[in-house]
Amino acid sequence: MSANETTPSLNFIHQIIETDLQSGKFAGRVCTRFPPEPNGYLHIGHTKSICLNFGTAKKYGGTCNLRFDDTNPEKEEQEYVDAIMADVRWLGFEWERTCYASDYFGQLYEWALQLIRAAKAYVDDLTADQIRQHRGTLTEPGKDSPYRNRSVEDNLNLFVRMKNGEFPDGSRVLRAKIDMASPNLNMRDPVMYRILHASHQRTGEQWCIYPMYDYAHGQSDSIEKVTHSMCTLEFADHQPLYHWFIDNLSIFPSQQIEFDRLNLTYTLLSKRKLLQLVEENHVRGWDDPRMPTLSGIRRRGFTPEAIRTFVGSIGATRTNGITDIEMLEHFQRDDLNHRSRRAMAVLHPLRLVIDNYPEGKEEMVEVANNPEDPSAGNRQVPFSRELYIEQDDFREIPLPKYYRLSPGKEVRLRNAYFVTAQNVVKDAEGNVVAVHCTYDPASRGGNSPDGRKVKSTIHWVSSLHAISAEIRLYDRLFTKADPYDVGEGEDVLSNLNPSSLEILAGARLEPSLADAKPGDRFQFERVGYFCVDLDSAAGKLVFDRTLSLKDSWAKIEKRAGA
Repeated sequence: MSANETTPSLNFIHQIIETDLQSGKFAGRVCTRFPPEPNGYLHIGHTKSICLNFGTAKKYGGTCNLRFDDTNPEKEEQEYVDAIMADVRWLGFEWERTCYASDYFGQLYEWALQLIRAAKAYVDDLTADQIRQHRGTLTEPGKDSPYRNRSVEDNLNLFVRMKNGEFPDGSRVLRAKIDMASPNLNMRDPVMYRILHASHQRTGEQWCIYPMYDYAHGQSDSIEKVTHSMCTLEFADHQPLYHWFIDNLSIFPSQQIEFDRLNLTYTLLSKRKLLQLVEENHVRGWDDPRMPTLSGIRRRGFTPEAIRTFVGSIGATRTNGITDIEMLEHFQRDDLNHRSRRAMAVLHPLRLVIDNYPEGKEEMVEVANNPEDPSAGNRQVPFSRELYIEQDDFREIPLPKYYRLSPGKEVRLRNAYFVTAQNVVKDAEGNVVAVHCTYDPASRGGNSPDGRKVKSTIHWVSSLHAISAEIRLYDRLFTKADPYDVGEGEDVLSNLNPSSLEILAGARLEPSLADAKPGDRFQFERVGYFCVDLDSAAGKLVFDRTLSLKDSWAKIEKRAGA
């Protein structure tokens, strides 16, 4: 794993770290963390943070923790914890320690008591709506809660009783006592704890109060002695609060640094909306190959190497933007082009009969497994009198500049022979169901001794030896580059692509694919990149299309002179 593959070109962050190392801050240590909330599956947007945190720790000889921000028991499940661990490992990273915010509930509670005793936190009886109304606006200061000046003794008493479960959900909260007139709304007495009588996946019924993210996050960093706490730009306005808690508790001073999110066109990266897609059966689960989840794109055949290279190429800035999804697809095609074994597969079969080929004859044609990788060797593909070709590779009445097979026209069968179409067989509806042709026996291997040229090469599969497979052709899940671009009364579901999945039941494949296992990747020549799906079983192969062969981003780069 190369440095440029795992670590984006994040000069401003690395400059901060290198300055800290030179000054002796943090005693020359670098410790980062990746802190997902286990309320859903990781998606492609998380990969920037993953690669940044783990890659930076590796670059500077430091450590990186995997810490689960499990402070919301109503939405969190062990399934998500397990999936997150699997995804991070699939991306190629291993963490120093597995941590949970819930590990620190006891310490966070004691620190809350410390702030109450210092008159820097108070119990508030206002409802959530009332707190919102008191908060003020960007141009108007907030109003003090009528409960803001409760005595330390009363606040201690009420907070302990909150912990002991004496009050119903939503009846009271603990708030930091900072400044209701602060120009930063996050500093206007933010909520630290809320009452929630819910069983936690790890602590069970032990707690009925749970810390808010802004309170738990910085202190968790501090407990773990995280030196550089990297998060996305929406938390920049939260940084003063992050440091306020650390400073007022006089604990280890972790440093927060913000960077831009990874946003992609045609891609929805809201876990709440992704959960809606799953629960309403718009997709087949979190690992549906149309989903932007890491489990979904892994199932679709994407590789961790391509994702790391993509993330490394886009770097990080202090300005949010949107990356064209074709850039990610470009890196994936490039990676698959070098690593994928070639195979011939006919997705929409049309019978091709070679009339002058001896009946009963079979022969083997030698084909390269990967022209990009000579070490991959060659394979033997059977050839016979009757073949399958793609329906699109024949036209009875060709359009201008159609160079593939048509009556009287000669083409090359890949690695085999020149053939010339002679006549067709049609069904009762007038559809062509078979094409009869003749072949040139002297053109074996795909070249003619007399030096004549043909303008097209098509792939094929011997009908006598072909195996059947189900092919799932996946397209983008949304029809618009911005899924949130909706009309009045609509939501993102209005932009779902009704053609995001097409299932082909009658594809014919070369026999070498019979032993393919789930996760195996191939380039179907002239068709695209495919991966064996998890639904495959003995005698029932299922392939997912990862990507077509077309690379629009490469053309964009070429036009731009890149």
